[in-house]
This record gives sequence, C-alpha cells and structure tokens, in this order.
Amino acid sequence: MDLFDLTGKKAIVTGGSGGLGLGLVEGLHEAGAEVVIVGRSAKCHELADRIGRSGAGAYGVSGDLGDRGDLDRVFAEAVAKLDGTLDILVNCAGIQRRSPSAAFPIEDWDAVIEANLTAVFSLCQLSGRLMLDKGRGKIINIASMLSFFGGYTVPAYAASKGGVMQLTKALANEWAGRGVNVNAIAPGYMDTPLNAALINDPVRNRRILDRIPAGRWGTAGDMKGTVVFLASAASDYINGAIIAVDGGYLGC
Repeated sequence: MDLFDLTGKKAIVTGGSGGLGLGLVEGLHEAGAEVVIVGRSAKCHELADRIGRSGAGAYGVSGDLGDRGDLDRVFAEAVAKLDGTLDILVNCAGIQRRSPSAAFPIEDWDAVIEANLTAVFSLCQLSGRLMLDKGRGKIINIASMLSFFGGYTVPAYAASKGGVMQLTKALANEWAGRGVNVNAIAPGYMDTPLNAALINDPVRNRRILDRIPAGRWGTAGDMKGTVVFLASAASDYINGAIIAVDGGYLGC
C-alpha cells in the first residue's frame, strides 16, 4: 500500500491538541509522517512528546493563530522543526461563538472570521509558497456541514466555513497544475467539545441523529483514513474536492 505511505513526509496540523485535530495528527503519524502539532496551550507539547515516542518525530508549537503576528511566528517555528521544509498542511484550528443572529456581537464575528478563515488563508499562502517552490505538496482544510447549510445561531461560523470551501477551490484552481493539491474535509456531526451545546440539547441531538444514516455521531478516529488519503500519493489527481465524512448526513 505504498500509495498511502507517508514515511519521510513533513506535516503541520493546526488545532491538533484535541478533538478532531488529534485524530488527524494520529492518522498522519501512524502513516509515517513527521508532525508538528500547533495548539493554543502547552498541551500540544505534551501530546507531541507522547506521540513521538514511537515512529516518526512529533513536535509542539503553541500560539494564537487569531493574532496575525503570532501566526507568522508559529509557522516559522513549525517549519524550522521540520528542517525548513513542508509536505502537508492540515488547517483544523477553529473557534465557535453562538448567539441569535439579530444580536450576534460584532466582536464575536471578527474573532471567528479571523481564526476560521483569515488564518486559514494565511497558512495556506505561507505553505503554498514553500510547496510551489519544490513543485509538490498537500494542503487539507477542514470545512464543515455548515459549508453547505446555514445552521442556527452561528452566522459567523457558517460564513467562515462556507469561505473555507470556496477558498479551497480557488487555491486548487491556481496550484493544481503546479503540483500542489488543495482539498478539504467536511466533518459531519462529530462528538467533540465544539459540539457540546448540540449534544447536550436533547431536542437538537435527537433531530441530528434521526438524519444520520449511520445512526451515531462521528469520532476523531473516523477522520484518519480521509486525511491520510488526501495527504498521500493516492490523491494526486484530486483537487478542489470537499469530502464529507458525515455518516451519510448529506445524502438524506
């Protein structure tokens, strides 16, 4: 299965300290990649120490991707830990704010758009420059079911994830012919802290489960196969795709 082998590849995963991000880190590392885990707290260093005890190296870099100056610092530090090169970028970091749209604070809008969309573009741009110079690379953005639907009380999140989907396509248009694949994964309803409000709402939880043909919420482990596929040679002719990992939700 050499098509899926990531041995020797260098990867950065933002938001890799927990939830879906940790599953993405584990999937890439298990396939042989050397991984930098980017997170907001020192937890990323602890996880990197644990994961790196077997197989390829793993490193932590902490910082605030919602701060543009800190984002530049984080990226430079991450690439330095990978010997100055980069093969795989996974943009998973994101935040959520909930409020009825008529009363949604503009400060929350700004924070969500900055972290979920502007930071994704900046990291794609920085990574793309390195990858385009050597004529190969894999960029994997994390979209959402709200890239397709509007949701409720989350206008900024929905707008940011719709933007991630379109940004993925726009970059793929420019970079596919130069050896850089840009694709996205759209997780379905996943059992993570980001969805705690939905999981703990018995009415919304039941409605969501009733529409998922698989009959359950997704887990971080459900993401591993897709991220390895998109990071590997197996997906070399796939560009601008948004792959739903949703238990069949979009098909209902």
